[in-house]
Amino acid sequence: MSRGTNKAVLFDMDGVLVDSEPVIEAAAIAGLKEYGVDAKPEDFMPFVGTGEDRYIGGVAEKYGVKYKLEMKARVYQIYLDIVQSKLKVYEGVVELLSKLKAEGWKLALASSADRIKIEANLKVAGIPVSVFSAVISGEDVVNKKPSPDIYLKAADKTGTAPADCFVVEDALNGIAAAKAAGMKCIAIASTFAEDLLEKEQPDFICKKVTDVYMILK
Repeated sequence: MSRGTNKAVLFDMDGVLVDSEPVIEAAAIAGLKEYGVDAKPEDFMPFVGTGEDRYIGGVAEKYGVKYKLEMKARVYQIYLDIVQSKLKVYEGVVELLSKLKAEGWKLALASSADRIKIEANLKVAGIPVSVFSAVISGEDVVNKKPSPDIYLKAADKTGTAPADCFVVEDALNGIAAAKAAGMKCIAIASTFAEDLLEKEQPDFICKKVTDVYMILK
């Protein structure tokens, strides 16, 4: 396949570039506890990849507690306090991004998270924002994943047709969003087991994000 500026790779962030799922889960459990919700780790799994409003709100509502925006603000406050010490960057991520950019791929970050979380993660991970042609957050779209909106916006921002975009995702909701956008999807088995990923029918499944390079080649 020819490389060049007519092709784009759109990366999800959490569970793809950084191992942040355990961090946001810990922050959400701690934050929700202050609102009388005794959440369990497994409560969050259906909402992974949908953005923090649903991630926190869906669990709150499961326990009969009405979601309020202040809950997300509190969870992010806790997240920012612990992210420096708890966030792990997947090995080879910075090198992968640099290599793809140098070879002419357009890169975009398309995360359902709010920009405050995106910026904190990139800073801790040592990933320069400048490597991306576009950074789209959950605040930039009305309909979050599994709706295709965030990936269609990322394609538009990079000037790339959806059919020429590869999406790198770890979440079932994210794979659904990529497929709904008419894009090829590379699924990383970092958050969900391969048999669960297969049900969403991504085009490729790999064990770690650095395998993406060989798939794109």
